[in-house]
Amino acid sequence: MKHVLLGVTGSIAAYKAADLASQLVKAGHQVTPIMSAGAQEFITPLTLQTLAKQAVVTNLFNEKESWRPGHIQLADDADLLLIAPATANVLACLAHGFANDALTAIALATRAPILIAPAMNGKMWLHPATQKNVETLKSWGVQFIGPDEGMLACGYEGVGRLWPVEGILEAALNLLKAKN
Repeated sequence: MKHVLLGVTGSIAAYKAADLASQLVKAGHQVTPIMSAGAQEFITPLTLQTLAKQAVVTNLFNEKESWRPGHIQLADDADLLLIAPATANVLACLAHGFANDALTAIALATRAPILIAPAMNGKMWLHPATQKNVETLKSWGVQFIGPDEGMLACGYEGVGRLWPVEGILEAALNLLKAKN
């Protein structure tokens, strides 16, 4: 059993993280969901908690279990940090080293492989700032899957859809196998 941290950010595709959490648990892995404030506008922590069978991390400052910073312990114990969906905002935060919430603080502290599945409007994905952030993250060894093309929630047709859950799951499982 590997420990997967599942970061969920504020995209309409956040509902697909529920299926991803469920599939990772069915594959025999421990899944700890970490939700941004934006993600909680689209899906409730209770949904992910129930499917992952783990408490959901929603706040960097809700660490009351011990004197140890819980986000650092999670970062240390992780075998994979999977962020799906990842917004342009979280990509910018990660590329510039911001640690202003639980997800970005954990991402900055972990030495586990990171897999990102972006989901956003195509214009946002293709913006030079986003593309530069992606290239920066890739140069640090962060891996990406997607985005996919098709009808977007905003009504546009094009690139920006979350990669299919089955493909994200396959990529995550491959990274976990490679970590042995």
